[in-house]
Formats: sequence, structure tokens, C-alpha cells
Amino acid sequence: MDILNNIFSGQVPIEAYLGISLIMFFAGIYGFLSRKSLLMILISIELMLNAAEMNFAIFNRYLYPEHFEGFFFTLFAIAISACETAVAIAIIINIYRNLTSVEVGSIDEMKE
Repeated sequence: MDILNNIFSGQVPIEAYLGISLIMFFAGIYGFLSRKSLLMILISIELMLNAAEMNFAIFNRYLYPEHFEGFFFTLFAIAISACETAVAIAIIINIYRNLTSVEVGSIDEMKE
């Protein structure tokens, strides 16, 4: 009952944020290991990165509420992730143009 009072009073416990981050991270791991499409693998990697970035902001908020280093680091990491995604999508588009498929198994054909 104490947790509900904290939630309704505007104070969400750190465990709730960490639980969401944990679910996001393991969903990314599952998607990375189980998907065959390069685009879905890229989305799974981005999901794992976002979960880690969320942890930076969470721990900054709870450990040092008057400082913003965690938030700035998170914004920097989001910018790096956006650049990495743009490069990865360009590579995937080139693979699709050469092979007309974005499946992981078809990339072995490029070795020949």
C-alpha cells in the first residue's frame, strides 16, 4: 500500500523505472537473438541502447538530483545512436540493392 501512495503522490520508486528498463533490455536481447532480418536486429540493438541510456538518467535523478551530468550523457548517447542508425540503414540499403534481401543468411552470398 505504501508503493501505491508513493505512485499517486507523484513519487515513482526507482524499482519501477529499473523494471521497465530491464524489460526493454531483455526484449532487445530476445529480438537480437531470434530475428533474421537486419532491420529487426538493428531495432533490437537500439532498444538495448535506449534501456542503458534510460539507466543513466534514472541513476542521475536519484543519486544526484541537483546535477544534470546523466541527462547530458544520455542526450549525447542518443545523438551517437542516431548517427549509428543512419550508417547502419545505409549499409542495409546497399545490401538490399545487391541481394534483394535483408535476411542474415543471405549475406554469406556476398563473400563469393
